[in-house]
Amino acid sequence: MATARNIESSAPQFSLMQQTNVANVPNSRLSSLSIEPDDGGFKEKFVLKLENKYKCEYCHLALCNPKQTECGHRFCESCVRKIIGSPKPVCPVDNVPLFENTIFKDICCKKEVLALHVFCRNEINGCKKQLPLGNLEGHLLECPHQEVRCARRGCTEMVQRKDLADHLNSSCKYREQTCKYCNNEVAIAELNKHEEFDCPLFPVPCPNKCNARILRGELNSHQLQCLNVVMTCPFSKYGCNFQGTNQQLKMHEADSMAQHLNSVLMKNGDLENTIFELQNKLQEKSKMIDIMSAQISHLEKEQSKLAQLATKNENRLGYMQKMLASQTDKLMNIDQASQQTYQKQEESVREVKTLEESVDKLQIQIRQLELAGRAGGMATGAANLSALDNQVKRHGSLLSVHDVRLADMDLRFQVLETASYNGKLIWKIRDYARRKQEAVSGKTLSLYSQPFYTGYFGYKMCARVYLNGDGMGKGTHLSLFFVVMRGEYDALLPWPFKQKVTLMLLDQAPTKSHLGDAFKPDPNSSSFKKPVGEMNIASGCPLFVAQTVLESGTYIKDDTIFIKVVVDTSDLPDP
Repeated sequence: MATARNIESSAPQFSLMQQTNVANVPNSRLSSLSIEPDDGGFKEKFVLKLENKYKCEYCHLALCNPKQTECGHRFCESCVRKIIGSPKPVCPVDNVPLFENTIFKDICCKKEVLALHVFCRNEINGCKKQLPLGNLEGHLLECPHQEVRCARRGCTEMVQRKDLADHLNSSCKYREQTCKYCNNEVAIAELNKHEEFDCPLFPVPCPNKCNARILRGELNSHQLQCLNVVMTCPFSKYGCNFQGTNQQLKMHEADSMAQHLNSVLMKNGDLENTIFELQNKLQEKSKMIDIMSAQISHLEKEQSKLAQLATKNENRLGYMQKMLASQTDKLMNIDQASQQTYQKQEESVREVKTLEESVDKLQIQIRQLELAGRAGGMATGAANLSALDNQVKRHGSLLSVHDVRLADMDLRFQVLETASYNGKLIWKIRDYARRKQEAVSGKTLSLYSQPFYTGYFGYKMCARVYLNGDGMGKGTHLSLFFVVMRGEYDALLPWPFKQKVTLMLLDQAPTKSHLGDAFKPDPNSSSFKKPVGEMNIASGCPLFVAQTVLESGTYIKDDTIFIKVVVDTSDLPDP
């Protein structure tokens, strides 16, 4: 450790010019040097007693930016604003009403006040300067007795300007010194911390207690070669929990070779069984897909037929509309001919003409009957067309309903495969190492289980786990929570949710030393009230199990953990 004398000799020296430059730092790093007060008049100490004509009639201090009223009295600018801001502004001396447009700046008085001599504000620090008030602000910027803040980052000390150079050179705790190990420049106040935690060339003892001292920067490479480093058996993923030094690990591998091979064979056997089960499920799914494909193909054909029929009906409807327009024209022509015949009938007086007109009338009636018959046929065609159109629409509606039912049946089938209706959930989480790493990196902080129920018409629930912890347990524990979800029969169930909940981490060893915790829901908590959204806020144990306990025991096997949640349904009434 360097001595005080060495520290002082290694610190950079500051000249008077550097002292001046350091002092001229921005106003945010200096104490306020403005002589104008924010409120009222000047509070400076005057050399001679202040005459009354230079005093504000409101605050009785030396006038600051004086203003004169119509009645002849002087006030500070800030004092005038206070008076004018009152409901009924009057002069405090003679109670004369005041108006803003009758108040003016008294520039002459301002010059006289600024010419009055005052003592320096730093008189208490030893400054004997007497100067006009108007020159005080400029004097404070160079007064050797003015207190300024140290220019070094991290130092908050205030020293007089004349002592700043000495402070920077000898007494500032944040002046830099060269580290005797790494030769980097470090603040004196941070030197011990730098050597103890950061310096890469500082010698530290081996954490494996091999009696060697290693440079901190070379510690990681030493760990790879240290004889005392504790290593895990490479067959740990097959269930071997051995840990030891390099030499112990080699002896263990030689002695436990048969056991390791048996573990590998057992693992392969489990994998073969799993593959066989998955193949059976895949065959069942394939059969179901084939059946659904055939049904969809049949429905597509029916839809195609209905579409063709609708097209034909549209064509027939267009043809019938054209025929109706043609018959309408003919009917208008016949009507005109009838009118002409009626006029000729009046002019004719002969019997033949009468008979001809009678025949014409009969012919007209016959044609009208023919037209009525044809018109009746068109009505029948339109009715048939309307019936066909309604039939097509009905078939399309039935097809849409069938598609919705198929999708709903598929979703229900997926849920029914894993759903539990006895208030118990056993949640298998595979790929623990990868999922935990995703939680550590922030990619996937938490996982949700599949839903489970207290009964076919009971509460809907699920579990939520943070493999890298949440809240107080983040980075150190596995956090496990219980979630109440919105169900289809919530309107028939009692609220808030009051059933006892037990959370468990299952031990996969024969000893079955399961870890668990239980709680009774707080009826006042929003987590157990009737859900408004898809699910309520999770409630449970942020410190459920320490990661060191979880990862060093037999709770992880084949990179898989099992979580069990039990909800007490013994006192739950039927809905």
